[in-house]
Amino acid sequence: MTRRVRKNILITGASTGLGRGMALEFAARGRNLALCARRLPLLESLQTEIAARFPGVRVVVRELDVNDHRAVFAVFRELHDELGSLDRIIVNAGVGKGASLGTGYFDANRLTAETNFIGALAQCEASLEIFRAQNEGHLVTIASVAAIRGMPRAQTVYAATKAALASLTEGIRADVWSTPIRVSAVYPGYIQSDIGGAGPRKRPFIVDTATGCRALVRAIESERARSYVPAWPWAPIAFLMRFLPLGLLAKAL
Repeated sequence: MTRRVRKNILITGASTGLGRGMALEFAARGRNLALCARRLPLLESLQTEIAARFPGVRVVVRELDVNDHRAVFAVFRELHDELGSLDRIIVNAGVGKGASLGTGYFDANRLTAETNFIGALAQCEASLEIFRAQNEGHLVTIASVAAIRGMPRAQTVYAATKAALASLTEGIRADVWSTPIRVSAVYPGYIQSDIGGAGPRKRPFIVDTATGCRALVRAIESERARSYVPAWPWAPIAFLMRFLPLGLLAKAL
């Protein structure tokens, strides 16, 4: 059976990094885009670039801080009305600030927790309001392979937020199981991006942004419940991570 094309796609955190890369990949596939981020000038620059490279694609942009929860609901509704519908919403906005607990970085850890989980919760709520009214849609959350286990140092809070987001996503999937609404969680491995959570050390198996975003878009288009990206080597690594002794995992990371 041919899968329906999700024509109008909203992406948060779209001004840089993975959000920007996914926007370009979807534009190349002829999809209309609703793009949100805190830095409006970068969004407008991306809008101009897409218009030049893919003139048949419609792009609308809005400034949005996902920690302004009322604004999340208002902006999602505005973008829905401007495009006429939203077929897929990608909850991508996030931060990776922080450090080991007890080392004086509570504010950074709190910001990561609030943005990556409470901000994502607001986005999921706003998305589901739209999808329930339409009786269709595809919600995508960008989790991380870090969600699989507790992580040391700068990734401790980041990993906890992504685990919470993955659990939230599965709960939403269960809640809409008998409806036409589809729900997917994507677990990226190490992809070069602006997010600060990877830390200063060179990460194994890291891929460049363009390669990673092509893999992300392929996974999203499959609409599987859970995808590790890139599938090789992160699907087998994710499996192994569940069983490695915690001390060995801490040393490896």
